[in-house]
Amino acid sequence: MGLQLYNSLIRRKAEFKPRSKGRVGVYVCGPTVYGHAHLGHAKSYVSFDVLVRYLRYLGYNVTYVQNITDVGHLTDDADAGEDKIAEAAKREQMHPMALAEYYTRSYFDDMDRLNCLRPDISPRASGHIIEQIELVKTLLQKQYAYEANGSVYFDVSKFKNYGKLSGRNVEEMIAGARVEPSPDKKNPVDFALWKKAEPNHIMQWPSPWGMGYPGWHLECSVMSMKYLGKTIDIHGGGLENQFPHHECEIAQSEAANGQQFVRYWLHNNMVTVDSQKMGKSLNNFVTLKQAFSGAHERLTRSYDPPAIRQLILNSHYRSPLDFSDAALFAAQSGYERITETVKTLRKRLAAAPQGLAAEDLAKQLALLTERFEGAMNDDLNTAVALSVMFELVRLTNKLLEDGGQTIDSLAAIDALFTKLGGDVLGLVKDEYPHSPAADEARIDRVVKIIIEQRAKARKLKDFARADALRAGLDEAGIILEDKPDVTEWRWK
Repeated sequence: MGLQLYNSLIRRKAEFKPRSKGRVGVYVCGPTVYGHAHLGHAKSYVSFDVLVRYLRYLGYNVTYVQNITDVGHLTDDADAGEDKIAEAAKREQMHPMALAEYYTRSYFDDMDRLNCLRPDISPRASGHIIEQIELVKTLLQKQYAYEANGSVYFDVSKFKNYGKLSGRNVEEMIAGARVEPSPDKKNPVDFALWKKAEPNHIMQWPSPWGMGYPGWHLECSVMSMKYLGKTIDIHGGGLENQFPHHECEIAQSEAANGQQFVRYWLHNNMVTVDSQKMGKSLNNFVTLKQAFSGAHERLTRSYDPPAIRQLILNSHYRSPLDFSDAALFAAQSGYERITETVKTLRKRLAAAPQGLAAEDLAKQLALLTERFEGAMNDDLNTAVALSVMFELVRLTNKLLEDGGQTIDSLAAIDALFTKLGGDVLGLVKDEYPHSPAADEARIDRVVKIIIEQRAKARKLKDFARADALRAGLDEAGIILEDKPDVTEWRWK
């Protein structure tokens, strides 16, 4: 069975077939950079990172485009409210572009730590204003859009397939509109292609319709088509963006070009907290930096970035992921199991005798590979793929306990860890560099355990044992200093 992906456009799984043999174009809606990335962002970008990694594993030449939204995304996610970047810039007393730059760097730093591959192209909305104006001109010329008081809107009534992605009916949307429509719009569901800017609006550009700025939906159409063509293979994003964002992308792109915009639409589900969506608007989010450091009231400790990645891969990308400290703790333990097995394997590999790999081992590894690929081919079922990785962990540990494995046998296992756990899942590293800081933390924990044992011995008046523990530490170069309320330690 080849790769099957759930296509939101047809609401079922379908075999993936790219437009051009051996080449795949992937566009994923990137972040609006007005704050630090949180676990909800990680769910989306780790999920699509695995998609790109697996396509490359299958031998495709992938061009991965993920934009940066630095203008035009309004606070109501449609055509009303203030620009999210501008609003945050006022709050933090920064220039909007300085704020966007700061949080863009923060975003990439977080994604790097999660071991997400950098996109091949990371276009910014503010860097494609000319192209966006040209698309608006095309839509006006083809009478799919109209100008009103310095703004330009897409006329949804002119595009008969509006609603085909989300399954919504235009007449029902108009009848069910809960807000008073803008006096400039013909219909309340029409959406902005270009917005007139007030004189005090910092982020504005000259256009044929006056000073203004692009609509959020317009940006992704322009950037995806510029770098991947008028019809792209895969477009990804969060489920919450299916409507109106992706629906509007389809309408304006297909109206302008007269051809299918996206062949496969993929949507990841959200991270929830107590069954409620994690998000900045609800103020229930945990940033990735807080998770890495443990600096959040919902967390009992800090977590390694790969453990957060493993937590996300434990769930299917189309399923919600309920966040909890306990779930993160379990993911941390699972990641450490894989890591310690690989590190032990590589130490043993360095001292293994020469010899060919055992034939039965080769068969077992081939079977595990087949099951791993079967899971990934089934709409990127990373949870099942991870279970295969833990089977490989158990097999490896058993072989290491039995001993006598040849260098070829251990090298074959290591290669599979690298290929499946590293290249595809992004969990296994090529190298595990020595970390003095980590060693210092481990030593501190061990010394504190010995200090506790010494304190118990002194309480029981077992002074011989207490002195022996202190002397043992002294021989190791560690000095204890007894203070009124605590015993501290330092190196000689």
